Amino acid sequence: METNRKLSKEQQEVLLSTLKTRFEKNPSRHKNLEWARIEEKLKAHPAKLWSLQQMEDTGGEPDVVDFDKKTAEFLFFDCAAESPEGRRSFCYDREALDSRKANKPKNNAVDFAAEMGIGPLTEEEYKQMQQLGEFDTKTSSWLKTPKEIRDLGGAIFGDFRFGRVFIYHNGAQSYYAARGFRGVLRV
Repeated sequence: METNRKLSKEQQEVLLSTLKTRFEKNPSRHKNLEWARIEEKLKAHPAKLWSLQQMEDTGGEPDVVDFDKKTAEFLFFDCAAESPEGRRSFCYDREALDSRKANKPKNNAVDFAAEMGIGPLTEEEYKQMQQLGEFDTKTSSWLKTPKEIRDLGGAIFGDFRFGRVFIYHNGAQSYYAARGFRGVLRV
């Protein structure tokens, strides 16, 4: 992951164009939100644009899905149909990665999200995203795991099967080719 968290002017323009096109193609994801306000806020926070570019580069197809009135922040979720391809085959966190003796995955979801400047979706955010369409019908996504579950060695993930959202548990050290993680970015 890059250490310089800034995009060139040209990269910013290309990303903003991509985000605007996605915003216009998916109006049901962001009712009552105006692109001009979102773009203004993005331009004022170049490090957030860098994080959105990381989401884009790893297959997340980020889109704005909500506005938090309490914090005055727009929320961007990964809205790719399946768990982002560039973020699959990861175990849950560093502790899980370090506990594996053999066949270690290339990374872990928690650290990679932090490197990107985003957070993993919570269970509530995942359910909110699933109300905007059908996501993870063939894949699954690690979710931010409550401490009491993680303390017992587990982690949670979600998917969409049989017309409904399922939240499951697994050992945090496990990883699968069809499981990645989805992120949230607040701007």
